[in-house]
This record gives sequence, structure tokens and C-alpha cells, in this order.
Amino acid sequence: MLMTTTDAIPGREIEEPLGLVSANAVGSLVTLEILMAGQNLVGGEIEAYRQLLFESREQAVGELEAQVREIGGDAVVGLRMATASIAQGAAEILVYGSGPFRLRATGS
Repeated sequence: MLMTTTDAIPGREIEEPLGLVSANAVGSLVTLEILMAGQNLVGGEIEAYRQLLFESREQAVGELEAQVREIGGDAVVGLRMATASIAQGAAEILVYGSGPFRLRATGS
């Protein structure tokens, strides 16, 4: 599966656009993690939030890839991600892009 933030893939042409796909994931911290994250008042990275965003992003990308495969695509171009805080200790990750597409090698 090819996923890229660019609008083209060198050496490949779009054979067929297959529709639109997007996926999102909402992750949340447990109460203890929220309280511990609040203790970091002097700056620096908050590990619990970093892990929350990483896992949510991986889940959303995995769901997007599954959707693309289900409809017979092999690529998404112009991939974008957005995040939003939806409650204390909870975040949403949205993953979207152009496609999915079925690709062919240039010149085929």
C-alpha cells in the first residue's frame, strides 16, 4: 500500500480513482494518566499524551488502509492528518487523502 503526502508518485500513474476514504480514531487517557499529565507544569514532553496521539494515529491510518484495500485500491496520495482535543485527556485523529487509486507503472 502506497501512502504519500505528495500529489503524485514518481514512476506511477493513476489508473482508476475509486472514491473517497477517511478514517478517524478517538483515544483517551485514563483518569490517573490525566492527573499525572497535569503534574508536568514546567514544560517538556508529556509522555502519556504523546503515546495517546501515536496510538490513535496508527489506528486511524490502519483503518484507512483497510478501507482502501477493501475497495481494491493500492494507493492514497495527498495524505493529510488532523488532530483535535475533544475533551480533557481525549483526542481525535482524522486521516484523509485523495483516492484511493489503483496505480500502474508509468509507460504501461
